[in-house]
Amino acid sequence: METKPLFSTINAGKYKGKKILLPSLESTRSTKAILKGSFFDSVHYDIVDELFVEVFGGSGSMGLEALSRGAKHAYFIEKDKAAFSTLKRNCESIDKTHTTALHGDSFLLFPTLVAHFTCKAYFYFDPPFSIREGMESVYEKVLSLIASIPQEKVHLIAIEHMSTLVLPEVIGAFTLQKTKKFGKSSLSYYA
Repeated sequence: METKPLFSTINAGKYKGKKILLPSLESTRSTKAILKGSFFDSVHYDIVDELFVEVFGGSGSMGLEALSRGAKHAYFIEKDKAAFSTLKRNCESIDKTHTTALHGDSFLLFPTLVAHFTCKAYFYFDPPFSIREGMESVYEKVLSLIASIPQEKVHLIAIEHMSTLVLPEVIGAFTLQKTKKFGKSSLSYYA
């Protein structure tokens, strides 16, 4: 039996209504629409003409939404081969000029990517939840990665995580601004 492709859509901005292909649920977990809406309600027009980095790219739905809402360029890092293929297709169909998709391990590629930035960016971290096999230490690694980001390169850091996880008040130079809960997922903001 052939499975039908899964889609999401861009909610607002110049690409509103455009479809985004979603990778298989075995390799990624897509961001809930309510959480995505809340995030973009929070950053509103602040992301216009800014860089946006989706550190665990998946389908690219957050970065492509940011682009649609006026971000200057969206960067994505995705390790899973099938998910990366989907991400590339989404970038090409939405806006290949203002997207950069990198295939590889976020923990290895991210520091090099950030080192090339000459301005501040918005960073969105949505790692695989630690309940997945082989991901038990993913949050420790994410916190360490965030602590390594130079303060002068950050507008805002958002972390999508399991609601059962309580993140620290301070990560490196960044302080927790707020956490919003959406059932099993939560979104924490650092600046």
